[in-house]
Amino acid sequence: MPPSEEIQRHLYGAWQMMLGKRDGIRLLDLSVDGFWNSFFAIVVALPVLVVGWVPIANEAYGTASNLGERVSFIVRLAMVDLSVWVLPMAALALVAGVIGVKDRFVPYVVATNWGNALFAWFMLPASLLNLIFPGAADLTISLSLLIFLGTLVLSWRLTNAALNKGPMMASGVFVGALFFAILLLFLLQDLFGITPVQ
Repeated sequence: MPPSEEIQRHLYGAWQMMLGKRDGIRLLDLSVDGFWNSFFAIVVALPVLVVGWVPIANEAYGTASNLGERVSFIVRLAMVDLSVWVLPMAALALVAGVIGVKDRFVPYVVATNWGNALFAWFMLPASLLNLIFPGAADLTISLSLLIFLGTLVLSWRLTNAALNKGPMMASGVFVGALFFAILLLFLLQDLFGITPVQ
């Protein structure tokens, strides 16, 4: 795992890119080691992801249900979320040369990984609200939707800064990755039986 100072620098670099400052990419390690180390962003995001998974498991199975069932459900949620994090980047690797972003693939992956860690933490208020006040579903949904819409804007800006090939290319990659991630989410949820228990 990278040292905490490096992690902070990478997160700050991704944040600067989200604000439209292309120079933020200079704070990212775009070497081969930096590419693979960027996947430690998943570890950075893990605490807040768990906070989000627990209330979903509680809602699906109830707090009085078998602990093993809830843990199994959380593991399945984790597999879905982590697949949705990684597989769109793997899909882009397959088509990067065809669509003309092969030379920007590493910056895109590194920036996206650290950006996704930030996005996970942005969702913390909604996750905590859902965990502490499970009855406030309407408020949680509204807050989650607001944060999600904000992250879409920031994610597009991050993509645009990382690819550095103009807004049209950034929009194409962004929409393609988003569509693939949503499709993957629904397919994997169905595959792993991520449905509320009645």
